[in-house]
Amino acid sequence: MRYTVIIEKGDSSFGAFVPDLPGCIAAGETKGEVLELIKEAIEFHIEGLKEDGKAIPKPYCDFAQVEVKAA
Repeated sequence: MRYTVIIEKGDSSFGAFVPDLPGCIAAGETKGEVLELIKEAIEFHIEGLKEDGKAIPKPYCDFAQVEVKAA
């Protein structure tokens, strides 16, 4: 499955979260690191859902970037 991952750049690190999996987050020093960590977090999150007998949410989020003129 492919889940949408939102990456946010902070002053000294990167954060990531998965809108389709509430509570699934990661943080890292680089974009590459946070992508690897969020992948592991997704897998761990799904394993937990399976162990609890809960349904695994199907990806439903999509994304688009919109370009606007800066004032």
